[in-house]
Amino acid sequence: MKTGKLLFLVVIALAITSFKTITSDSKNAAPSREFYQIKTYIFKTEQQVETTEKYLKEAFLPGLKKLGIKNIGVFKPRPNATDTIKKVMLVIPFSSMTQFLGLEDKLAKDKTYLAAGAAYLNASYKQAPYLRIESILLKAFSDHPFLSTPVLNSPRANRVYELRSYESATEAIYKNKVDMFNAGGEVKLFDRLAFNAVFYGEVISGAKMPNLMYMTTFADQESRDSHWKAFVDSPEWKGLIAMEKYKNNISHIDITFLYPTDYSDY
Repeated sequence: MKTGKLLFLVVIALAITSFKTITSDSKNAAPSREFYQIKTYIFKTEQQVETTEKYLKEAFLPGLKKLGIKNIGVFKPRPNATDTIKKVMLVIPFSSMTQFLGLEDKLAKDKTYLAAGAAYLNASYKQAPYLRIESILLKAFSDHPFLSTPVLNSPRANRVYELRSYESATEAIYKNKVDMFNAGGEVKLFDRLAFNAVFYGEVISGAKMPNLMYMTTFADQESRDSHWKAFVDSPEWKGLIAMEKYKNNISHIDITFLYPTDYSDY
């Protein structure tokens, strides 16, 4: 074999080895930011609530944890005299979109999951375990890339988990509001004032885009109100809202008050 041809083959072999190493390293690299699914079950009857909650407690959550998906929040809306709709809301963190997209296939191979969730999974159309399921996908903010579990000592029924959705008039204005949280220092202000934020996320698929969502947590309603007063009165916030570049970057706000179920991880 000629020297030139041998050298060429050596170079090709080294290139292939290098490519495999880079590919392997990229697959094993820690994620820079998480993704979140907010999954909401909507019910018409108490029987539906019971069937689905049994499935969540005994099949779905254990199945997720076997796959390494942890810190799953499960919530219900705080009692509201004007709202008769029954809901259960999950916040599920994923290390990547690949993990999210492969979830159903992996659960379908888990015999323990299939057996524990049989009543829900095999329900007939006449006895559906829910009315509808809504799903929102988010990517974590750069300044809060991973979900944080709050430390609260109050009774679960008293806790206030506040989920906020901020909509903007256009995609460009929405990006400006995201920048206000990150580069502008809004996330840092929430941290300084101990809002116990669980996550901040950019909605990448949902019904109210362009929008962002985030969840903060409090021991009770009084604590929630006092924290927000401190936020509004803070010099940092007064400085931010006075900046011309951040004006009019929210067109609508939705606020949902929740409390954790007894089988929520936080």
